[in-house]
Amino acid sequence: MDEAKLRTAVIGAGKMGAIHAKVYSQLPNSQLVAVVDVDERKAQSLAEKYGCPAFTRPADVLDLVDAVTIATPTVTHLQLAKVFVRRKIPVLIEKPLASSIREGRKIVALSNRYHTVVAVGHSERCNPVVQAMKRFSIEPKFIEAHRVSPYPFRSTDIGVVLDIMIHDIDIILSLAASKIKRVDAVGVGVLEGAEDICNARLVFENGCIANITASRLALKTERRVRVFTRQAYLSVDYLKKTGIVIKADPNSDVVALIKEHRQRGDFDLTSVNWPDLLRIEQLQIDDKEPVRLEQEAFLRAVQDPSYTPEVTAAEGLAALKCAQLILNSVKRHKWD
Repeated sequence: MDEAKLRTAVIGAGKMGAIHAKVYSQLPNSQLVAVVDVDERKAQSLAEKYGCPAFTRPADVLDLVDAVTIATPTVTHLQLAKVFVRRKIPVLIEKPLASSIREGRKIVALSNRYHTVVAVGHSERCNPVVQAMKRFSIEPKFIEAHRVSPYPFRSTDIGVVLDIMIHDIDIILSLAASKIKRVDAVGVGVLEGAEDICNARLVFENGCIANITASRLALKTERRVRVFTRQAYLSVDYLKKTGIVIKADPNSDVVALIKEHRQRGDFDLTSVNWPDLLRIEQLQIDDKEPVRLEQEAFLRAVQDPSYTPEVTAAEGLAALKCAQLILNSVKRHKWD
């Protein structure tokens, strides 16, 4: 085996486990050496696809691996993290970090105690449109996120907040870069006991406000976010991997022109097509697979202590805490 390669494994042979296994098998600094799942048939099927052994117990691979991805039901994350982190084996845990803040704190504490990398699989942070937004030095004042899709028939152990809204929670927390001051939310469960639809409004101490909508009962899939700042307006589509930016400075002459003519009273605003006046730029977006970027950052952090994963355990815990504030607000604003 090439010494530059890390021996990697995937815990969980479901949909996300299969995606992680595929990427691990393709990365130049990774050698996929095992697939683990309590369902032996699933483990063997995925392992055969990539030419590696299959196991049913995580403990069986402790001496075989340098890093693992945990892609199992959320309720198992803490239990599995303990197995590996206590042996100082870095882990990438699929989002959300844990099923509760208490368990999330324990995972962060494990990471700190054993000085071991723990990353969280908020892969949307690695979406090329989010990476493109990061290149702008922005101070958002208002953020609007809209993430809806048809019922997925998976992740039924958690509601829509921890299933899909948490992607936008993580991104918004990274953009707002401020403590949460207030949360107002409403949600309703239709098919399961947990909420299937939710809207939340977050108010941050720095004045930024975010409005988030998530539903897994929609007729089609949409994933959009709009960001309003003093410097620019950004609108991105996560699904289509497209976006536009309207910067304030290049359009200052348009604003001045309108003000000047309005003051003179000789400007017929009804004849103006506003978008035609603006200088609109297309976001420069690299078409890279989010999970690949996520795993590259994770393995780089494993090999070089000076680097950190794209989303750390502490950031995963922050998203979990925010999600819990939203869920608490949902309980206070029951529909019936």
